[in-house]
Amino acid sequence: MDAIHGFGIFFVKKTVMEEKKYDVIVLGGGAAGMTAGIYLGRSKVSAVILDSATIGGQMVLTYEIANYPGIPSTTGYQLSSAMKKQARSFGCDVKANVKISSLQLNGAEKSVVVEGGVVYKAPAIILATGGRSRMLNVPGEKEFKGRGISYCATCDGDFFQDKNIIVVGGGNSALEEAVALTKYASKVTILHEFDHFQAFEHAVEAAKANPKIDFIMESHITEFSGDESLRKVKYKNLKTGEETEKAIDGVFIFIGYEANTDALKNTDVELNTYGEIVANDKMETNIPGVFTAGDCRSKQFRQITTAVADGTIAALNAIGYINAG
Repeated sequence: MDAIHGFGIFFVKKTVMEEKKYDVIVLGGGAAGMTAGIYLGRSKVSAVILDSATIGGQMVLTYEIANYPGIPSTTGYQLSSAMKKQARSFGCDVKANVKISSLQLNGAEKSVVVEGGVVYKAPAIILATGGRSRMLNVPGEKEFKGRGISYCATCDGDFFQDKNIIVVGGGNSALEEAVALTKYASKVTILHEFDHFQAFEHAVEAAKANPKIDFIMESHITEFSGDESLRKVKYKNLKTGEETEKAIDGVFIFIGYEANTDALKNTDVELNTYGEIVANDKMETNIPGVFTAGDCRSKQFRQITTAVADGTIAALNAIGYINAG
């Protein structure tokens, strides 16, 4: 059976046999989607969260969260598990590893058809499909993805015990994950294309203070090579043009995220030039009854707290929409 990967969800053709109706459907189980589910459930609005993979989205891949208000320090897994439990406690259905074949977003009733012959219907839908790690798109990256190249320190850090690794990026995620990876690796080199970092000062200071971390600035990787696994990288100094080959055991790439909106390109939902969902401050898209929240929408900052805020606003306005209808 052919499957097409869409916005973090697999699309599989299947005959519809069973119909399930809700007041609101939430696509995506990250921080935004689960927050929406919590607010919907607590307001006695029937809702279902559908996610293609493990509930938690990018949050579940985060090694440590130290800036969530009221919680001094936790892991992404722990926070996402608490959110999921809370959403379910208020009566919101939460379904992981769902494979979707089609979406219908226009009209008074929205529908989501899933593998197994089930169609979910609701007058309102919240698109909280999140994002995915951005790739460098250089030779060898696809070949060595999962064989020395990773985009998740939490998932793969312990595979690099006493190894020499590179972390690519200069934002908060890159620097914070580089520090986290020093718990495993013997040496971590942060490679960044600019002469300065885009991270918060505390993250920069923590990385610079760590004796296991070195820096290569104003450079970018041009090629990955190896055999069964990654063995070498080539990087180019953007100031001098000099190219260097370096033996390495692994590379972690943290250069931001892309919106998981590929499947929405075949719908009437308005997307910007970056593929992000366009919405107003009420989280309303250009289609009545279709709302959005989280990293998939066009906005300046992408943090767990901003996703939670989006989910709250989208849920409350979805409730207003169905009550007015």
